[in-house]
Amino acid sequence: MLYHLFDWLKTEGIKFAGSDLYRFLSIRVILAMILSLVITTVYGKKLIAYLRNKQLGETVRDLGLAGEQQKKGTPTMGGIIIILAIVIPTLLFADLGKVYIRLMLLCTVWLGGIGFIDDYLKIKSKRDALKKGEHYKKSDSDGLAGRFKIFGQVMLGIIVGATLYFTPSVVVKREVQAGVTLGPKESATNFDTITIDGKKHIYVSVKTPITTIPFVKNHEFNYAKLLPESWRDFTYILYIIIVIFIVTAVSNGANITDGLDGLATGVSAVMGIGLGIFAYISGNIKFAEYLNIMYIPNIGELSIFIAAFVGACIGFLWYNSYPAQVFMGDTGSLALGGIIAALAIIVRKELLIPVFCFVFLIELLSVMIQVSYFKYTKRKYGEGRRVFLMSPLHHHYQKLGYHESKIAVRFWIVTILSVIVAIATLKLR
Repeated sequence: MLYHLFDWLKTEGIKFAGSDLYRFLSIRVILAMILSLVITTVYGKKLIAYLRNKQLGETVRDLGLAGEQQKKGTPTMGGIIIILAIVIPTLLFADLGKVYIRLMLLCTVWLGGIGFIDDYLKIKSKRDALKKGEHYKKSDSDGLAGRFKIFGQVMLGIIVGATLYFTPSVVVKREVQAGVTLGPKESATNFDTITIDGKKHIYVSVKTPITTIPFVKNHEFNYAKLLPESWRDFTYILYIIIVIFIVTAVSNGANITDGLDGLATGVSAVMGIGLGIFAYISGNIKFAEYLNIMYIPNIGELSIFIAAFVGACIGFLWYNSYPAQVFMGDTGSLALGGIIAALAIIVRKELLIPVFCFVFLIELLSVMIQVSYFKYTKRKYGEGRRVFLMSPLHHHYQKLGYHESKIAVRFWIVTILSVIVAIATLKLR
């Protein structure tokens, strides 16, 4: 909003000291991160007090884990703080005319809203039980039914996929060189001659569903190649299905990871930094040319959103680190996962998700392996057996006697290493 206000003032010939600074993307990125930190640390404290006064506390199931009973009554739905700290700076400092910004704001509010409904219904179940004088025991049936969560994630995936596939401004610029040809279904317009370090390069805007394959020399992959040539008019259906799978898997992975103080928050902040690097180098034609990666124009404004995202995670960690004064709940975890998934798709690095989202992946797999093996052994032997002491994986380490703060920090370290590996794939082929 402020970006458009200053832009309007400039067209009207109204200038004042410092107004030109607002034109610089770097200044707006810094302001977005600062405001995000202020919202989470200063106003976050007031929101935590409000949640506590409203008795919106977490109910903890007895899982036999160390320190779990001390968490009872800790305010939940703290993801509201994260969402506000992302949305407000983005609205103030970003160019809202960019499709990428509007799409990321939609992802944040959409999944945050689904998580909020889930958290609210859980709290309502507890209050209803207490009003009736009944002993409340938390169960998986509380909250929003799983099928409604999945439905919401699928609908968001459809919106994200369709927007990125059909919006005319969502393109990549490919350098036209000897041996490089455009596919029959690619529209080539807006040939640009760009001078880089004194050398002229010819780029063409390409509207096609391509992504990056890690560790491969010819690292661009067109999703249309997965279909027979006669079916390639329906590539958009395949692309949207892939986007739905990614959004659903990553948001659920983040939701499962949110089980220890500071775990999901810290891991998401590191992933956000990695995605910020991807967005910056993909939107900078010199870096894109040097690293021989696809150049994605108009992606620079995303750095404002990502700065607010990272600032929100770091600021929230101030209160969410052990011992947590607030939990983000599904309001925050679903939103964080959805944001990371959508950003990865936008910067065309979705095939790197198993690398830089390694913690989300192993947490999700640990649950799937545990449940599948338990059902298989129960059917075969009449008694269910387990691979892990408890799933998700972070609870397995708790059962082994590790303190939750140590587990969280080590998972942060693993994420830092996985993000570094993901960034290295841009050059290692």
